[in-house]
Amino acid sequence: MFRTMMNGKIHRATVTEANLNYVGSITIDEDILDAVGMVANEKVQIVNNNNGARFETYIIPGMRGSGVICLNGAAARLVHVGDIVIIISYAFVQEENVNKHQPKIALLDESNRITQMISYEPEATIL
Repeated sequence: MFRTMMNGKIHRATVTEANLNYVGSITIDEDILDAVGMVANEKVQIVNNNNGARFETYIIPGMRGSGVICLNGAAARLVHVGDIVIIISYAFVQEENVNKHQPKIALLDESNRITQMISYEPEATIL
């Protein structure tokens, strides 16, 4: 049996752009992608802390060091520049490896710079 487990998480990213006229996807600074092990064209879930919207799209790598978090296409209607979002990728993990699986979680500041990397989320902790 396989379980679907969180594999990577970008926590509290600030939306820098919303481009309605693009075909679709989310553009993410490639340095952030590398840190959490996400790749181009990977399916991700986005959770908007400002309005509660939850949706899925795929990744387009953005310029390294730019801090870009840009929602493109229809997803641009679900965010505003300045909104705080959480971006999550998942992986299928074999049952016998579930307890060994460690996701990569990047905590970001207001400029989308990584302030800390963790592999678990402590219970009842506000990050």
